[in-house]
Amino acid sequence: MDADEHLIRETEKIAVALGRMFPGLCEVVLHDLRDPDHAIRAIENNLSGREVGDPATELGLQRISDPDYPSVLQNYANQFPDGRPVKSTSIGIKNADGDYIAALCLNLDVSVLSPFTHTLANLVATDAAQRGFVENLHSRTSRELRELIERTAADRGGSPRSLSREAKRDLVRLLRDEGYFESRDAAQTIADLLGVSRATVYNYAK
Repeated sequence: MDADEHLIRETEKIAVALGRMFPGLCEVVLHDLRDPDHAIRAIENNLSGREVGDPATELGLQRISDPDYPSVLQNYANQFPDGRPVKSTSIGIKNADGDYIAALCLNLDVSVLSPFTHTLANLVATDAAQRGFVENLHSRTSRELRELIERTAADRGGSPRSLSREAKRDLVRLLRDEGYFESRDAAQTIADLLGVSRATVYNYAK
């Protein structure tokens, strides 16, 4: 076994350990930058839907082409394919010759923490009746939709995906009555947040 392969195998142990320490919260991915077309060497606590053997990301390709690329990119904003917000850190692994051969990436699903954020916000809120907030149903954004779903789930003590089937149905019907289905791609956004299919969302909305 050559030195580069040994280093990557040792880093893989770290990836597995980190992922298993934060199940359901932090995805850990080890990229083998020696093979950019099949870069993902290991993926623990898979939250993004990627697989071992998938290609390198743009960040990985930049590291391959530039030995002076920063070794650590920490706490930058990212996003999973279904739209969930992510806080990411990427650590480049160099061999003895100073070449990047791997990258260890951590992707924290911050949407899981939203219920706690909303709960704290509710605790410190004052004079709610005096805010004078007027909502325009025709200018609602996907962000507003996401915030309403997460706030509703937080009020029930959980995350959107942890809601019971009945609670999800009630929430979808509330969104329907409030006019959110008039927005483009609203049904898909709701489906992604609740962890159900788009067809299920439409069935709940009946």
